[in-house]
Amino acid sequence: MPAYELVHAYETVNLHHGGGVAKIELNRPETMNAWNAQFGLDLLAAVQRVAADDDVRAVQVVGAGRGFSSGADLKQGFEPGPNGRPDVGTVLRERYHPIITRVREMPKPVVAAVHGPAVGIGLSLALAADLIVAAESAYFLLAFVNIGLVPDGGSSLFVPARVGHTRAAEMAMLGERIPAPQALEWGLINRVAADDAFEAEVDALAERLATGPTASYAGSKRQLNAWVHGGFQDQLDLEASIQQQMAASGDFPEGVQAFLAKRPPEFKGA
Repeated sequence: MPAYELVHAYETVNLHHGGGVAKIELNRPETMNAWNAQFGLDLLAAVQRVAADDDVRAVQVVGAGRGFSSGADLKQGFEPGPNGRPDVGTVLRERYHPIITRVREMPKPVVAAVHGPAVGIGLSLALAADLIVAAESAYFLLAFVNIGLVPDGGSSLFVPARVGHTRAAEMAMLGERIPAPQALEWGLINRVAADDAFEAEVDALAERLATGPTASYAGSKRQLNAWVHGGFQDQLDLEASIQQQMAASGDFPEGVQAFLAKRPPEFKGA
């Protein structure tokens, strides 16, 4: 197994290297690795760095603490646009889309190692990876609908590509947790490992990829991107546009306030 060394500590992300593998560690454990502005900057920097490093032949994305990622940091809110409403569209296009795109397009295999929750944009990040390994106790949640939003970060493409329209509609519209064994059965993820064997299984897979035919992996990734994700950029643009419309509705602030107050939301449908 590779012995990882910390090579760079960003404010909210740690970057480790070992044996041709780069491990990007989401490091806001006090928020369950929720995404805020600094996190977006740090994660993009880390992803760009490993993508450009010829010594890196495979990449892991992992979460520090009790989970992979709980999604957007609703406590910190969103910057307002000219109309005073949260400017979610700009955040997606300028902060989040470059991360998801770089993960999807880098010519190296990327493994998402998910323990605990992978929620919202956190789930989108996991789905952007080539392979997803989950701990048995992990779960996956398209939580956007629970605060009056729609799937973003590419998940409106990634989810149906993996599980089909029927299950994608269920995840998007019902906003329910999908436990790891069910996610495996649906085809949302690739492998499930017992909690006590999870890290070792992920490390073994990353090592296998790092010592394998890197050019072949890159070629396969290009083929899959062309066939399965051919409309990727158009879909990201559509997500941002629709999400901006949702952010201008009354349901979005009500959903956020209800979430923070830990009460059921009272949506009006407008």
